[in-house]
Amino acid sequence: MNKSDLIDHVAKAAGLSKVDAKKAIESYHEAVAETLKEGKRVEIVGFGSFSVSSREARTGRNPKTGETLQIAAKKVAKFKAGKELASKL
Repeated sequence: MNKSDLIDHVAKAAGLSKVDAKKAIESYHEAVAETLKEGKRVEIVGFGSFSVSSREARTGRNPKTGETLQIAAKKVAKFKAGKELASKL
């Protein structure tokens, strides 16, 4: 499912126009991104939780040349499925 499929599904299920469904989904994405940017956790009961994790700097290898290179430390978003979602899978 891509973003336009999700918009179509939400619009149909909630009885909204596609424009309103798109605004709702984009607002949700922005809220999650802003919260994660602040270093906070987003928990949606029954669905799962989003959090930020730090990856340490490490040494990697260029697969094409075999040359070693330094990979910088960075923050990454993580998602952990909730119990209810996991049971549906």
